[in-house]
Amino acid sequence: MARTALIVSCQRKKKKYLEALSRGKKTIKWVRVYNRCRLCGRSHGYMRFFDICRICFRELARKGEIAGITKSSW
Repeated sequence: MARTALIVSCQRKKKKYLEALSRGKKTIKWVRVYNRCRLCGRSHGYMRFFDICRICFRELARKGEIAGITKSSW
């Protein structure tokens, strides 16, 4: 429950920050906007392109749920 609340609050802050930027306003607390994984709420190891953390990325890639990503082996 706590992780879900963190994810939701971070998404709200991010949305508010981006709206203010698009209007040309500079927000005071821009430092408090940070990225969290959509799936688990982890803040470290975040990959912007996929909007998830490295651990979730690895699991989804192993299952083949991310299009175009394959596990390399040699």
